[in-house]
Amino acid sequence: MPTPVDSDAVLRPDLGLSVEEFDAVADLNGHIALQVLPVFESALQNAEFGRIPIEALLQNPETIRAPGALYNRGDWKFDKDSFATEEHGWEEPVDEREAKMYARYFDAEVVAAQRAQGIVLRAAEIRAAALLFNAVTFSATSITNEWDDYTNATPIDDVEESVRRVWLASGLWPNALIINRLVFRNLRNCDQIIERINSQGAGSATKPSDITADMLARVFDLEKILVAGSPKNVANEAKDVSIAPIWSNEYAMTARVARTNDLREPCIGRIIHWGEDGSQIGGLFESYYSDERRSRIVRCRHDVDDKILYTESADLLSNITT
Repeated sequence: MPTPVDSDAVLRPDLGLSVEEFDAVADLNGHIALQVLPVFESALQNAEFGRIPIEALLQNPETIRAPGALYNRGDWKFDKDSFATEEHGWEEPVDEREAKMYARYFDAEVVAAQRAQGIVLRAAEIRAAALLFNAVTFSATSITNEWDDYTNATPIDDVEESVRRVWLASGLWPNALIINRLVFRNLRNCDQIIERINSQGAGSATKPSDITADMLARVFDLEKILVAGSPKNVANEAKDVSIAPIWSNEYAMTARVARTNDLREPCIGRIIHWGEDGSQIGGLFESYYSDERRSRIVRCRHDVDDKILYTESADLLSNITT
């Protein structure tokens, strides 16, 4: 992991997390960006790449071969696409005096690193949500009965229709439903959901709190339900705090989420990560000393591009919450 030669910053692996720890922290904070847009590790900061168009994937070429003849072979016409990663980072100062004052209670540098990483990852989550829960990029279909109308809501029908729209547009079956935690809690109260679980063996639920994301995935016949729980403050800095979910209550999405490391795999998208400048997807930690502040500055940074690949592989539902 290189650090620029003219920098006073030193790498701080002691402040970082293992992959397992990082996944646990992301889950604890309600972040789903890396599950919705699985990471593709790139050796280049920017590049063009070939993306097979959906219509080419669905072609039915002749495969028969006569004795002595050549085999037919793929002659794909790739669509040109490109990416360019950008660096995102945050610094937190650790004042020497304060660090010594509170040393018996906590490690100030560890706390600063946690704050810096939290800000970098929340920014990544906000970018992913803005990319996918986007009625301009995706033509949203408004459902008739909101999913917080527990008696009249028909989420099973709504999701099934959404899944079929993706199939008709792309030939792909979605494998995930993307929702936020409030929508998840509303779904657990819907009569249609509870009746399906109790009557068809998707689980044994006596009350909404018994219903898990795995149960809902079986109800919807999907591989996974991705539940976002992270909040953001939408107020201006000088205003009182105003908490809102990063992933909106008004939307839900069925999508084909990547299963492999192939950048050309038909899926909703990727986070493309470039690590040649030392970046790590969960944040590279560095620190340096600032004489004028009499503080050690702790920095967290990563270099990424959030990329939609196949809009046809997802369907956006709106009017989800009253």
